[in-house]
Amino acid sequence: MIDIPGDEAAAAPGVEPFAVRIPDRDLADLRTRLDRVRLPEPETVPDATQGLELERLTALLDVWRQHDWRATEARWNAIPHYRTLIDGLGIAFWHVRSPEPTALPLLMTHGWPGSVLEFENVLGPLTDPVAYGGSARDAFHVVVPALPGFGFSDRPREQGWNPGRTARAWAELMTVLGYERFGAHGGDWGAYVSNELALIAPERVAGLHLTMPLASPLPEDRDSADPAEQRLLDRRDLHMSDGYGFGLLMGTRPQTLGYSLLDSPAGLAAWLGEKFAAYSDTRPETGGGVSLARQVDNIALYWLTGTGASSARWYWEAMRWVPRSAEAENAQPVSVPTACSLFPADPWPTARRWAQRRYQDLRSWNELDRGGHFPGLEQPDLLVSEIRDAFRHARDVVPIS
Repeated sequence: MIDIPGDEAAAAPGVEPFAVRIPDRDLADLRTRLDRVRLPEPETVPDATQGLELERLTALLDVWRQHDWRATEARWNAIPHYRTLIDGLGIAFWHVRSPEPTALPLLMTHGWPGSVLEFENVLGPLTDPVAYGGSARDAFHVVVPALPGFGFSDRPREQGWNPGRTARAWAELMTVLGYERFGAHGGDWGAYVSNELALIAPERVAGLHLTMPLASPLPEDRDSADPAEQRLLDRRDLHMSDGYGFGLLMGTRPQTLGYSLLDSPAGLAAWLGEKFAAYSDTRPETGGGVSLARQVDNIALYWLTGTGASSARWYWEAMRWVPRSAEAENAQPVSVPTACSLFPADPWPTARRWAQRRYQDLRSWNELDRGGHFPGLEQPDLLVSEIRDAFRHARDVVPIS
């Protein structure tokens, strides 16, 4: 449990505490559906080239059948959780204030197939570093909103909730909470939202920390690539040709897919679980990736909030908004101090040379030896260390709210 002094968030206009309590009938319905799943025959290949293997899904469903949502709910409700209306949409968020008076506000944004639960295990060390063997100088006030259409945020009923609009909403949220300047952290779609915050409000973003830098190779980079860069290019090309079909489907026909995600817990578990497996560092010696228990926490959240379709529509919105080329990315240069932490199993590897063209104040570039696309779930201690290092520069020059 995280002990938070005071309740400053609830005192902000329009911000209300929001306790999570899923109705018993919804949990009973889920148990019935899990007991009646209909699964196909095994794949005809000895690997994951046809998708999530039947054995893996069976193990995931077995863990889900034993899952105690009420225990997850109790952990959730031990964290200060709120909702407020921004730009016509209800936004749910964790707001954990540090006991340290010099703490730096930090806005953390998740992606898909994750949720705010990606950051559950880093809240304590980030907000109260002394209690975890760290230094008071590394303390943060942490704000973790759920993306529109995810978790306990509202599901948009209109077009337009893309990363740009979300970044503007996050800036307003930080204003409501009394934070004029703050750091921003993100990976996956959280990287896009955080990156956009640095573009639209550079005077407010004290620093940017990304685990997925948004910098692509130019065509000429393929001709000048050294062996290390060529390996990165090969991985990106393989991912686009063999691993990104899910993104193309959600980016074009999310509603069609959504019917299955809302109606079948096995289908939802396979759709999300395939990426938890494919995008994490599953080597036993590094921890084995995202545990089945943590996967189920996230999958159950999608199921019980009915956000399988709305989170898929996020891709439809975002794909019509993102820059379509490296040249278009570089035409939107980022001026705020930026730190990047590169985890080896992330499916979008980036070379420092590409990133330096876009991030004009690249303070650090750390290529790590373990972890993947979900560092908060896979390597929380390592992520905490990277975030602390990333924002030390900001504490020396930025007044803290």
